[in-house]
Amino acid sequence: MTPPHTMSTTRRKAALTVLLMSSLLMWLDNTVLGTVVETLADPTRGLGASPAELQWASGAYTLVFATLMFTAGALGDRFGHRRTLAAGMVIFAAASAWAAYAPDPTQLIAARAAMGVGSAFIMPATMAIVMWIFTGPERALAIALNSTAAGVGIAAGPVLAGLLLARFWWGSVFLVNIPITALALVGIAAFVPEFRNPTPRGLDPVGLLLSIGGLAALAYGLIRAGQVVSWTRTDIWLPIVAGTAALIAFVRVEMRMAQPSFDPRLLARRMFGGGTAALGLMLFAMTSAGFYSAFYLQGSRGFSPLAAALTLAPAAVGTMVGGPLGVRLARRWPLRNITVPAVVVTALTMGASILFGLDTPLIWIEITGAVQGLSIGMVLGPVTGALMNTLPLDRAGAGSAVTNTVRQTGSVLGIAAGGTIMSIAYRAAIEDSLREVPATVRDAARVSAEQARHLAATLDLPGLTAAANRAFIHAMHVSAVWTMLGALAAAVVLWIALRDSETPAPVDDDDRALAVES
Repeated sequence: MTPPHTMSTTRRKAALTVLLMSSLLMWLDNTVLGTVVETLADPTRGLGASPAELQWASGAYTLVFATLMFTAGALGDRFGHRRTLAAGMVIFAAASAWAAYAPDPTQLIAARAAMGVGSAFIMPATMAIVMWIFTGPERALAIALNSTAAGVGIAAGPVLAGLLLARFWWGSVFLVNIPITALALVGIAAFVPEFRNPTPRGLDPVGLLLSIGGLAALAYGLIRAGQVVSWTRTDIWLPIVAGTAALIAFVRVEMRMAQPSFDPRLLARRMFGGGTAALGLMLFAMTSAGFYSAFYLQGSRGFSPLAAALTLAPAAVGTMVGGPLGVRLARRWPLRNITVPAVVVTALTMGASILFGLDTPLIWIEITGAVQGLSIGMVLGPVTGALMNTLPLDRAGAGSAVTNTVRQTGSVLGIAAGGTIMSIAYRAAIEDSLREVPATVRDAARVSAEQARHLAATLDLPGLTAAANRAFIHAMHVSAVWTMLGALAAAVVLWIALRDSETPAPVDDDDRALAVES
């Protein structure tokens, strides 16, 4: 047994590099999919996926990721976090190959869910190992670098996807995960120490079923609402009600357990609970806003995937710069004075999309994106580090599971709600333009702007293309207002959570309840 402080500096740095590579992989995959959705919606170049199928392709990954993460953390406590990290990488690579060769949207959704399983094993193991290897200022820096790795993934993903789509078929964007995974596995074996909790948490199968079932039902109801006219249908309200009830039951079950995999009691701490909720609301707004970006640039504006990726690159670079900058500023001034204004700026930049149209100069889109990315980066890293530092080390795994589960839940609901708002607003905006269109075309044109444009090109109906573009821009403006309100809500919650707190009290690192194997 080798305690972490006896690890050499070189080995700690090498281990951190491997862990950052693991985080990079997950964020790379998220942004890669955002670039390829327009291609997947195309019946000729892609799979002809509907908006609902694209929502599920994004949401299935995040849904499984969010709900399986705390169980994966418990498995890490029991069998070792290095083992669960390696297992997650293998699962992720195999699922990536499946996604690359998926013949239809259904199999793509299933493959994305399997990729979520791999990520669920990777994320808590990565954070737990970081919390164990590093102490004091080194730990804060390692957490900030983890956020920076996310920024690198966000920056590299769209550009990489654009380059691949320019030369290969859409499945190539998933195959890129495999060499990264192979390299990371070598590094895990060589540099990452093994450790486990001597008093592991239970696997909690009841909680797992309630959380997956509840969140899946809720997401299904919200996504389904965007496909139909009336919300009074039982296939809308019943899943929403049942999903909400299951999630309430999940919280009640976890509250009664001595060592729950997902500990809702941590959320009762004002700073930890409020900060976690604020991050969840931010992710809700971010994924909702991100869902329409690719469609706007590649669909309405007609950009190639690479051109669209380069247009969004300033936002990713801003995120990369914002993480370390936020950490440095938080060392000089109270965290609330840094992060709350940053969230407000994030909200305003999201709302600025109501000013974007078919002829908006790209420079304004790039400037807005850069400011938004910088603001987001200044929030995610410092707040995450501050929240984790409020917990004793033996609660780090549970705390990481809670924060990441809430954040990923925000992403799931952001995709579901954001896509549904877009669908409803688009359908309402295009309805008047379909009166003189052949009846056989109307239903398909109502589904999405992508299908309307495809039909217009096939049937030589240029008026339908113009109508679809106008309807999409209207829907984007409506969605921008809602995402801005979601981000402003995050600012309010964060302001309350960080009230009366300057810098979180450091955790006593001598209170170690974990066993480390070197």
